[in-house]
Amino acid sequence: MKKKLPLFVASSLALALSAPVSADNDRYIVKFKAGKGPAIKTRVKQGGGRVALGLEKRNAVAAHLPEKALRALQNNPNVEYVEEDAKRYLMSQETPYGIPMVQADQVSDGAAGNRTVCIIDSGYDISHEDLSGNAVSGTNDSGTGNWYEDQNSHGTHVAGTIAAMNNSVGVVGVMPNSNINLHIIKVFNADGWGYSSSLVSAADTCATNGADVINMSLGGGRKSKTEERAFADLYNTDGVLSIAAAGNDGDTSHSYPASYDAVVSVAAVDSNKVVADFSQQTNQVELSGPGVDVLSTVPVGMGRNTDLTVDGAAVEAAAMDGSPAASATGALVDCGTAESACTAASGSVCLIERGNISFADKVLNCEAGGGVAAVIYNNEPGMLHGTLGDTTTTIPSAGISDTDGAALLNQLGASSTLSVEASDYAHFNGTSMASPHVSGVSALVWSHYPDCAPGEIRAALNATAEDLGDAGRDNAYGYGLVRAVDAVNYLSANACTGTNPDDGGSGPGGGNGGGNGGGPKKK
Repeated sequence: MKKKLPLFVASSLALALSAPVSADNDRYIVKFKAGKGPAIKTRVKQGGGRVALGLEKRNAVAAHLPEKALRALQNNPNVEYVEEDAKRYLMSQETPYGIPMVQADQVSDGAAGNRTVCIIDSGYDISHEDLSGNAVSGTNDSGTGNWYEDQNSHGTHVAGTIAAMNNSVGVVGVMPNSNINLHIIKVFNADGWGYSSSLVSAADTCATNGADVINMSLGGGRKSKTEERAFADLYNTDGVLSIAAAGNDGDTSHSYPASYDAVVSVAAVDSNKVVADFSQQTNQVELSGPGVDVLSTVPVGMGRNTDLTVDGAAVEAAAMDGSPAASATGALVDCGTAESACTAASGSVCLIERGNISFADKVLNCEAGGGVAAVIYNNEPGMLHGTLGDTTTTIPSAGISDTDGAALLNQLGASSTLSVEASDYAHFNGTSMASPHVSGVSALVWSHYPDCAPGEIRAALNATAEDLGDAGRDNAYGYGLVRAVDAVNYLSANACTGTNPDDGGSGPGGGNGGGNGGGPKKK
């Protein structure tokens, strides 16, 4: 996956007792003599430490130890040695599920240097190991700070989906070989909002900087004539293909700029190709892309890694977005849906069912009852990746699957430890995550046929999308899941003219555009 996602396994290399210990690590492996495990665990607790993991087959235990307890155990005749529980990191690279789903791993990006993708968002962390080597430039919108910094995480996550580098660490994007040209325009500050006028200005700046594709993982409910005309001009006059997130309200309302005819509106699907419950379903939805539990880059240290153990056994967990980096241990208690302070939680780890109120309120109600950590299990199939939004909490929190939640209800009272550590990667949900998959595929396909007009690339993507949902175009999936190989093959068989189709850049327009056999149609 990446070198900064710890495996949390014990070190197999002994360290000398005098060896320095990392300043941020108070966890040690204590190797004791056969039969002395209970006595050593008692000594750990008496010294103010806490057991993290039992290694019974190895006559050892992993424990968090204050300095006094460490010295006492080093001198204990029943202890063979004490060594730092050294952190381990994944040294391989992970391919997020969306990359093969859109066939990006089957199409060469060797010619991607002839295309430019402009990302209008919250910035780009240029210090990130998976982004620093890209061919990237940028523009600052007034008052938002430097384009190469990202206080919000959103823009860096979007950029990683498009162009995270193939460098043996972290993740890969749709075009991972650092050939694609990126231009970043920062229009959002840490609060995550801006104006339509700023968006128009940014889009024009994209064109000035040679953009072929503009990604906009953003939107709002009010239509703007100025925006609509600007994107029509960009499409028909400047040769720019603009792509935007359909919206995350989970209803049939329109979001803009996605719902302008000259902009491709992108819905979100999960790893099973099922439309996300939050994805807006409108007569302007044109294509679908992976947008649920998408792993990508975030500014250095702003992501979270998670380690949950219950009664010494590991449980897969995902830190809540916004959880503090912290570790806590306590008995597991059932807090139901935690719609009020969990009075049974004092000094304990709260096990909470998803539903009725926000994740942030559930964590706060765990805190209010004296809980030291919160574990929220899903009430529908699959892993739970949640967010605390703007709410500040003091205890670590994470999500787990529905099946693990059901299993843990049978382990109430068991000693449980939840550790959340800083990371440079994170899973996000949203049509914001689906849009860069489509933008990346658009540029990738276009790089093979650079003489095509934006409307011809658009028509090829629509004609070859994997039909999902109702037969033909529908309001949930549009024409379907974008597919890179099929679009390249389509253009190989259907030569480009270099001009947009006669439809003038209209979007799907209420489903009148037919099925997967055709490009976007007029209303």
